[in-house]
Amino acid sequence: MDILLPLILGYLLGSIPFGLVITKAAGLGDIRAIGSGNIGATNVLRTGRKDLAAATLLLDGGKGAIAVIIAYLAGWRPEIAGAAAFLGHCYPVWLKFNGGKGVATFLGTLFALHFPAGLFAAAAWLGAAFTIRYSSLAALIAAAATPFIMYAMGKPAFAIAAIFMTILIFIRHRTNIARLISGAEPKIGEKKEAVT
Repeated sequence: MDILLPLILGYLLGSIPFGLVITKAAGLGDIRAIGSGNIGATNVLRTGRKDLAAATLLLDGGKGAIAVIIAYLAGWRPEIAGAAAFLGHCYPVWLKFNGGKGVATFLGTLFALHFPAGLFAAAAWLGAAFTIRYSSLAALIAAAATPFIMYAMGKPAFAIAAIFMTILIFIRHRTNIARLISGAEPKIGEKKEAVT
């Protein structure tokens, strides 16, 4: 039960599409019809509402953290709760398994699982983003490095969960990877060209 319960709880928490709920409640319609069609904070920002984007970012990160904290308090496997919350965000049953890219939920989960690892991932993302100016590539670099850091910090079970989340981040960023390879991925501060 210490595996099944955090799996169910984490998935259900993670599958709450806060970006979609918040934008609909604000009268902005379906966020999936805007910009990239993603339900995450980056796409919510394209509505012009920074407050809603910030709320989405915090809530998407928070649901991963809350799942982990509940698992800790209940004596369950926190890494399973966190990984399940991440899975729920990326593939929510309510949205026909088409969710967000998971970066905020990944960071929130890491901070709750092992705070130093969360700090490392956030610092790695910020450092890479500042240096190379590609948000997506910075996220991929931070995600790829995190399992190694978890293992080096003496958290092998958490490292396995981080590997699972990293693989999903790469899968969810496959269009970004294709644009990076072709040179079409916009840098931070640049606008995407309209798709024709």
